[in-house]
Amino acid sequence: MQLKIMPKKKRLSAGRAPLMLFLCQMISALEVPLDLVQPPTITQQSPKDYIIDPRENIVIQCEAKGKPPPSFSWTRNGTHFDIDKDPLVTMKPGSGTLIINIMSEGKAETYEGVYQCTARNERGAAISNNIVIRPSRSPLWTKEKLEPITLRNGQSLVLPCRPPIGLPPPIIFWMDNSFQRLPQSERVSQGLNGDLYFSNVLPEDTREDYICYARFNHTQTIQQKQPISVKVISVDELNDTIAANLSDTEFYGAKSHRQRPPAFLTPDGNTSRKEELRGNVLSLECIAEGLPTPIIYWIKEDGTLPINRTFYRNFKKTLQIVQVTEADSGNYQCIAKNALGAIHHTISVTVKAAPYWIIAPQNLVLSPEEDGALICRASGNPKPRISWLSNGVPIEIAPDDPSRKIDGDTIIFSKVQERSSAVYQCNASNEYGYLLANAFVNVLAEPPRILTSANTLYQVIANRPALLDCAFFGSPLPTIEWFKDAKGSALREDIYVLHENGTLEIPVAQKDSTGTYTCVARNKLGMAKNDVHLEIKDPTRIIKQPEYAVVQRGSTVSFECKVKHDHTLIPTVTWLKDHGELPSDGRFTVDKDHLVVADVSDDDGGTYTCVANTTLDNVSASAVLSVVDVPNPPFDLELTDQLDRSVQLSWTPGDDNNSPITKFIIEYEDAMHEPGLWHHQTEVPGTQTTAQLKLSPYVNYSFRVMAENNLGRSLPSEASEQYLTKAAEPDKNPTAVEGLGSEPDNLVITWKPLNGFESNGPGLQYKVSWRQKDGDDEWTSVVVANVSKYIVSGTPTFVPYLIKVQALNDAGFAPEPAVVMGHSGEDLPMVAPGNVRVNVVNSTLAEVHWDPVPLKSIRGHLQGYRIYYWKAQSSLTRNRRHLEKKILTFQGSKTHGMLPGLEPFSHYSLNVRVVNGKGEGPASADKVFSTPEGVPSAPSSLKIVNPTLDSLTLEWEPPSHPNGILTEYTLKYQPINSTHELGPLVDLKIPANKTRWTLKNLNFSTRYKFYFYAQTAAGSGSQITEEAITTVDEGKLAMASRQVDIATQGWFIGLMCAVALLILILLIVCFIRRNKGGKYPVKEKEDAHADPEIQPMKEDDGTFGEYSDAEDHKPLKKGSRTPSDRTVKKEDSDDSLVDYGEGVNGQFNEDGSFIGQYSGKKEKEPAEGNESSEAPSPVNAMNSFV
Repeated sequence: MQLKIMPKKKRLSAGRAPLMLFLCQMISALEVPLDLVQPPTITQQSPKDYIIDPRENIVIQCEAKGKPPPSFSWTRNGTHFDIDKDPLVTMKPGSGTLIINIMSEGKAETYEGVYQCTARNERGAAISNNIVIRPSRSPLWTKEKLEPITLRNGQSLVLPCRPPIGLPPPIIFWMDNSFQRLPQSERVSQGLNGDLYFSNVLPEDTREDYICYARFNHTQTIQQKQPISVKVISVDELNDTIAANLSDTEFYGAKSHRQRPPAFLTPDGNTSRKEELRGNVLSLECIAEGLPTPIIYWIKEDGTLPINRTFYRNFKKTLQIVQVTEADSGNYQCIAKNALGAIHHTISVTVKAAPYWIIAPQNLVLSPEEDGALICRASGNPKPRISWLSNGVPIEIAPDDPSRKIDGDTIIFSKVQERSSAVYQCNASNEYGYLLANAFVNVLAEPPRILTSANTLYQVIANRPALLDCAFFGSPLPTIEWFKDAKGSALREDIYVLHENGTLEIPVAQKDSTGTYTCVARNKLGMAKNDVHLEIKDPTRIIKQPEYAVVQRGSTVSFECKVKHDHTLIPTVTWLKDHGELPSDGRFTVDKDHLVVADVSDDDGGTYTCVANTTLDNVSASAVLSVVDVPNPPFDLELTDQLDRSVQLSWTPGDDNNSPITKFIIEYEDAMHEPGLWHHQTEVPGTQTTAQLKLSPYVNYSFRVMAENNLGRSLPSEASEQYLTKAAEPDKNPTAVEGLGSEPDNLVITWKPLNGFESNGPGLQYKVSWRQKDGDDEWTSVVVANVSKYIVSGTPTFVPYLIKVQALNDAGFAPEPAVVMGHSGEDLPMVAPGNVRVNVVNSTLAEVHWDPVPLKSIRGHLQGYRIYYWKAQSSLTRNRRHLEKKILTFQGSKTHGMLPGLEPFSHYSLNVRVVNGKGEGPASADKVFSTPEGVPSAPSSLKIVNPTLDSLTLEWEPPSHPNGILTEYTLKYQPINSTHELGPLVDLKIPANKTRWTLKNLNFSTRYKFYFYAQTAAGSGSQITEEAITTVDEGKLAMASRQVDIATQGWFIGLMCAVALLILILLIVCFIRRNKGGKYPVKEKEDAHADPEIQPMKEDDGTFGEYSDAEDHKPLKKGSRTPSDRTVKKEDSDDSLVDYGEGVNGQFNEDGSFIGQYSGKKEKEPAEGNESSEAPSPVNAMNSFV
């Protein structure tokens, strides 16, 4: 039959066709069971290029399988190798592996050669690759005398290594006598050939132990070259005599140490060629010399460098491209550039290829009379040649087989027979290597067999692929069908995929995929079947994942990880840190769902992963822990660019502890003037590590730096080195210069002196200069020590002076100072204000005017005017007793002012004085004025005495402040019933000379409220209130006690309760009607008999007036009115606040009122009219009835 190569897998159709796959006869993916006859197959062999260690036995591997088991033979260098004749060579039993015992005797070099193994049985022969055996070599360096190298600073240098040729080639590196690797850089580097290249030398390159080492890994040995001595000198170091006797040729090279453009040390010339094999690493190298050190760049002409396969090594001097292909062929250009120029070198790269497989031949199992083919397809550069062998013999001379036909890289088989079984070898070779592949043709007639174990149980997580194995074999190749749960028809759904090896794939397994699946294999020789079982499990999920955490060092952090899983699976939860185990530290605590880390340290930062494992799946979730803290202090403070007035400070930041540094704070200490005291200098952003600092002269500076992040500020760094700036003249002069006299004949000049930091040098002094402002005098100057005051004596009184104070030190004077104005000492004013006038505004306020005092007579700074005033005598008592004087001061040049807080009906005297900085001047002549009458204060007391059945006697004391002549008293009173309602108000006038009054014809056992106040011609004063009750009629009381108290009778109580209930129902109905806009009878009566004296109900809430039994001085809540003619009004005044002075004996509010002035609270006047100004409330009516 025709052979076919089937696809890797075939998706089953959703149609009616049964689920089966007709696999081809080329079963490359299936193994022939070892209990069946089959040709040999090489399973293991040594590498083609086999370098052995000459100190160990030689082991050449060759393993093969087959049925019957194969026998083994060897060739060496193309001829039969008879192992029986060499006592040192043995073959492992059941194997073709050779063991050559050279450790006891013999040499490895004796067994160098090309070996090939053959495995043979009755079905054919398989051969191994040609295995080239070579012992490794690590030869010593040849002895050579190395002369010391002397060269000038800046010259280029190449130190040759030239290691011995070893097998395999050694690894080269340069070290010193202490086995320390020599540092390499853009200037100094090692080439691919092992030489050490210096683009230019420096004095620090001088040393006597440049040693090249060669490490031979195969033998684990290291060889070293003789040390090379290099000395770098400067021409200036040479003695003139020595320099005269030396020529340039005695130095290494003859180039000048001056700067020069680049030149290549390797490779030579402008162009070179490089050949590399496909799949290897392409390494291109360019090393240049020059001063300054050149920088190397790489480009590919007419193309770009492959991004993911290009790497730069050795400070970009080496370009490497890994897994090189033919497409990487082309011209590569390296460019060396420095400040003086650039050069380039072009490397032409050609990529060749040893043979590589396109299609390698595969084992072929055929049944008798079937057809098949072996394909051997390879490529390479140059194109490889294909040759075939049969059982290890070139096919041209092998026994003829009529079923086979050779067509280039393909052998075609037709109607094969059992004798057609053989092993075929395909060899693809070119000049760079060869490929050898064995593939057998095995002609068998076998019924199907299933190799997968019966009743295998597969457990799969839901929504994941399920793969059910059905490994099979048969010849002819069987067809495969799958059934589920013993159903009669094969699987037809397109959710299934059947692979070439018989595996059934369910791409997305669901719960309903659970069941028993049957695999059936059929060919013309028979049938085989096998059952497997599938269970679907719920996936394991992390329903609460750990979260990213940022914590400060020393705190505690907790990560949570909650897992949900299939109930039949047992999960294990493991915590990892940075993909490794948790530290074995007691600070880490793991419970069911949490990982807790206590006392967090910097090392605890990282990624924490929660891993939940079951036998079928695993899930994980990670969170990052960032341990933060204030930064570590900066270090390595360095001062550079040190100038007189500036310096550059640089530092190295400390660890930011995972919180970026936002700024650096720089402080300085002046060890000369203020040792131990640190001052703020400046701040710079957190990305900056240098700062240009402005300095002052003659300061011994030390600096320190602190870093700051969002968590706080670091500790200060170590102090920098000290830097003493040179002295200079002061930059500034003293501030706060003033000139004030302390006596009438002096001038005191004061200033704020410079501090030590501002002195700029030693010998700080001050030049004090002064002269009269309005005179023609020259400046008078004096130099004083570092003080803050100088007194000029003998000056005229209160004369303006021009003053200046200039700083100087040993280095010179500060800039010219500013001129300020001062005055010599003040004296007391000589003249009193004149033309004092008083205008009485009202009984408590007066306005005073005066003429200003001439400025010259003030003899100082005008502070203001001061009024002394006092109460001389009372107009009522004519008492000559003087009271305490009061003082008011009016700032500035005001010529009028207000006197508040005066007592009414009083005589006052006042005088005015001018005030300067020294004190007060003489007083003006006393001015007398009087205040008019005012309203009196409330009577001092009110008492109710001698109450009887129908009378009450009132006694009182006159007002303590009558504020005029009393004209009469007014008494008002009204009764209060049991419901606190007020009765009619009675108004009574009483002569002013009375202090006692009796009221008669009052109701017995009745409470009365009294309102009492005095009057002058100015009006009524404040009232005083009191309450009293007339006595009870004892006779009627006794008669009532003899009568039966019906209130205690049961029938009366029941009657009262019924009446109360009816009234309550009536009230409810009335309120409902009122809410609907209706009128109830009481309201109608009030509307019909309206009393104009009665106040209406409040319209907003409809409440009724009640008497308040609160304290007497509180006004009544309801039912009282204050007569308009009884209201005491504050008299208007249009005086401004600025007219009131500053009192010495008293203070004033912001409105100008005198705080100490007498004032009394006025209560509301009683209401006049009936007992209540409002209708009684239903509640009150109810209370009265009960």
